[in-house]
Amino acid sequence: MGIIEFVVSYASTLLALSATGAFAGMLAGLLGVGGGIVIVPVLFFLFQSNGVSPASAMAIATATSLATIVPTSISSIRAHHKKGNVDGQLLTRWGFFILLGVLLGSWLATQINGNEVVALFGIIATLSALSGLFHSNSPRFTTLPNRLRQSAMASAVGFFSVLVGIGGGTLSVPLLTLHNYPVHKAVGTAAAIGLIIALPGTVTMLILGNTPADAPAGNLGLVNLMGFVCIVPLTVIFAPIGAALASKLPAARLKTLFDMVLLVTGLRMLGQSVLSG
Repeated sequence: MGIIEFVVSYASTLLALSATGAFAGMLAGLLGVGGGIVIVPVLFFLFQSNGVSPASAMAIATATSLATIVPTSISSIRAHHKKGNVDGQLLTRWGFFILLGVLLGSWLATQINGNEVVALFGIIATLSALSGLFHSNSPRFTTLPNRLRQSAMASAVGFFSVLVGIGGGTLSVPLLTLHNYPVHKAVGTAAAIGLIIALPGTVTMLILGNTPADAPAGNLGLVNLMGFVCIVPLTVIFAPIGAALASKLPAARLKTLFDMVLLVTGLRMLGQSVLSG
């Protein structure tokens, strides 16, 4: 099949993937979520529309999302770093433990059923969103806990994030702001956390992941290359735009927007997991 024939045959899919990349890039810069909170559910439903089973669609969506987060996070980190919103000291304390969680979670993701990951994605997103929307705007704690508890927090962020294909901001931003951490710095630091999660997670799933029999065209391991190629350029372009917008928005409004995105996505994924079950 020639290039023109390929583009014509997959025009609607290519457009959907490109739009996903633009929106995910904007959110990556705006909310520090690495775009995975958008990419995973869109790819999940898109692959199913092309005849892929829900379990396979979730496994491929998760791995592909992690792959796209790598360049997106790099672009977002640069933009946030220029504004002084990346906390190097926190990354030094958390980095090793995030990586431990990532290695365990990415291995587990290649072993368990995709429908279980769908449910987990929905639960994580929904609970995190409800906590942010209905709890008091005041932080529950005045400061971060001791190093031991921070290590546990970092490991959990890495483990659960890589398991469901998100960049870490979904969990790290609420955790940090709960402890009186400035929201803009939480968002900027979450972009760096996303890179620590996505890079080793992607490599692990490429090496250990087996391509499902019903996978769409262009898969390498669990990563869909067509999705990667379409999404990445637009996420890289739009991530700095989102980061610039983030610095201009009030902290309370930024956090509310973050929680609303999580809630809608979480409920959609929970609904799908129930139907698939």
